[in-house]
Amino acid sequence: MTRSASPKQIAASLTELWSPRVIAEVDDAYVKVAKVQGTLGWHAHADEDELFLVLKGVLRIEMEQGAVELAEGELFVVPKGVRHNPVAQDECHVMLIERKSTLHTGDVVNERTRSLVEQLRPV
Repeated sequence: MTRSASPKQIAASLTELWSPRVIAEVDDAYVKVAKVQGTLGWHAHADEDELFLVLKGVLRIEMEQGAVELAEGELFVVPKGVRHNPVAQDECHVMLIERKSTLHTGDVVNERTRSLVEQLRPV
């Protein structure tokens, strides 16, 4: 890759909610951005950690042992195997770093689930 990318600008340009898009690769991981609002749904990733970095807005990540609220510029890693539910009351833009094997909605398939093919579409 010989050009730079702005995760903030790419996330802001997205038109679909809860539909992550791959913007870069780092070794065995994808860097993704998404525009979110509302609730994604409870799920877990049995074998992968998941990093959330808030680019704009506020994101609450509910977990069975409590919740964490992230403001713009803050990040949190959901450890592998931890059931979680990302929630954004208002529009929020996030960057995610996940292993390439990570399924979008983990062990749950619902109306918000996006395949890897969908996530790899050009932005």
